[in-house]
Amino acid sequence: MSRNAESTAFRSALEVVRGVEPRVADAIAAELADQRESLKLIASENYASPATLLAMGNWFSDKYAEGTVGRRFYAGCQNVDTVEALAAEHARELFGASHAYVQPHSGIDANLVAFWAILADRVESPALRKAQARQVNDLTEADWFALRRELGNQRMLGMSLDAGGHLTHGFRPNISGKMFDQRSYGTDPATGLIDYDRVAEAAREFKPLILVAGYSAYPRKVNFRIMREIADSVGATFMVDMAHFAGLVAGKVFTGDFDPVPHAHIVTTTTHKSLRGPRGGMVLCGPELADQVDRGCPMVLGGPLPHVMAAKAVALAEARRPDFAGYAQRIVDNAQALADGLLRRGATLVTGGTDNHLVLIDVSGYGLTGRQAEQALLDSGIVTNRNSVPQDPNGAWYTSGIRIGTPALTTRGLGAAEMDATAELIHTVLSQTTPGTGPDGAPSKAKYVLDPAVAESVGKQAADLLTPFPLYPAVDLG
Repeated sequence: MSRNAESTAFRSALEVVRGVEPRVADAIAAELADQRESLKLIASENYASPATLLAMGNWFSDKYAEGTVGRRFYAGCQNVDTVEALAAEHARELFGASHAYVQPHSGIDANLVAFWAILADRVESPALRKAQARQVNDLTEADWFALRRELGNQRMLGMSLDAGGHLTHGFRPNISGKMFDQRSYGTDPATGLIDYDRVAEAAREFKPLILVAGYSAYPRKVNFRIMREIADSVGATFMVDMAHFAGLVAGKVFTGDFDPVPHAHIVTTTTHKSLRGPRGGMVLCGPELADQVDRGCPMVLGGPLPHVMAAKAVALAEARRPDFAGYAQRIVDNAQALADGLLRRGATLVTGGTDNHLVLIDVSGYGLTGRQAEQALLDSGIVTNRNSVPQDPNGAWYTSGIRIGTPALTTRGLGAAEMDATAELIHTVLSQTTPGTGPDGAPSKAKYVLDPAVAESVGKQAADLLTPFPLYPAVDLG
C-alpha cells in the first residue's frame, strides 16, 4: 500500500464516522496522537499494520458464521470460509502446527476452548458422551448433575499469578479458578526462576488433568520439553498459553526446547502482543484434539468475528515474511538492552534480567508501590502497567512491580541506544517519586509526590526520543 493510499483510507474513514458521531471520530484521532507521543512500554501491546487495521473495517462485520469452514449454521458464508481458511493455513505454516482454530475472540476465549476441549476428550462420562453425540434431550437430571460434578471437579496445575502466570490459569476470581480444582506452582524464592523439580513434585502430589505453562510476567524462557516430560509422568494433558511470546516463536527466536508447539498437546495464544496482529485469540493442536477444538462455537464462543479473522489472516501472512524473524530478534535484543540499562542504574529486576520481551522491575527498591510508579511514569509520558512480583506483599491491586516490554517500541524502530535512554528516563522518574499520604496523614499505597517539572522534563525527553521514529508515518489525518 502506498503512503498516499494509507492516508486516504484512514482520513476517508474518519470523515464518514464524523458525519454520524463526530465525538467518536475525534476520540479515534486523539488515540493516534496519544500513541504517537508516548513511550508505549506495555508488554502486551503493539502496533498492528495499516493493512491489518483496515482488514477489520469492512462488510465481514455484518455476517453471522457459526460453525466451521464448510459447516456453517448460516447460509452465504463462502467468503467467510475463504478468510478463515487462509488464517488457519497461515497459522499452521507459521507455527508448524497440524491444526489451527482462529475463531476465539480473545486469549481467555482461546483458553476456555482449550479447557473444554481437554475436558471433553479426557473425562470419561456417559452423560458427556450423550451430549457430544447431540443426544442432549436424553440426558436426565441425574446425568446433568453427574456431568457438572465431573467437569467441575477436575484438577489443573498452573503458574501462580505472583510468579508471572495469568489469571486464566486458575486464578480464583476468573472462570478458570471456578471450573477446576486448581493448584499453582511458583518460582524459586532466591532466583525467581521456575524450579522444574518442584513443578514435578507438585504434579506427582496433585496429579492434575491439565498442566499449564505460559506466563504474562515471567521474564525468562520456559523449557517446554521438561514440562511435557512432567505432564507425561502423571498422565496430564500439557497446555501452553503462549499469548505473550507467540511472536518470538513465530520469528524463530524461541526454538527447540523453548518452542511450545512440538511439545504441547494444545497451545493457545492471542494474535496481538508480540505477534503484531488484531486483538483476538487462536488455538493450535494436534489431530487428536482438533474435533473438540472446532466445537469452540457454540461450546464456548458466540458467533465468530469474520472481520477479525480477515485481519488475523493478514497479520499472519505478514509474520510469515522473512523480515519478521529480524523483528522478533530485535524485540529480545531491546528488552535485554533495557534491562541492562536499568540494572546499571541500580534498579532491582525480577530474575535479574530477561530472555524474552519483558522486564519486571521491583519498585519497592525505590520505596514505591507498583500503582504509585505506574501513575508517576504515566505523568511523564511513559506508559507501563503495575504487576505483582513473587511473594508480593502489596497484593495484586497495588503490587510492588512494574512490567515493561519492547514489542511496540521495536515496531517503531527504536534500538539499543534508545533503550538505554529509556532506562534513564524510567530511573529518573522512579528515583524522584516519593510515597504520598492519605487524608488522615497515614502512608498511602496509591498517592505519590513527583515534581511537575521533572514529569514535564521527562515527557519532553520521551517525545524527543520518539521523533526520529514516527508511528504510522504514512498516515496523515490532516
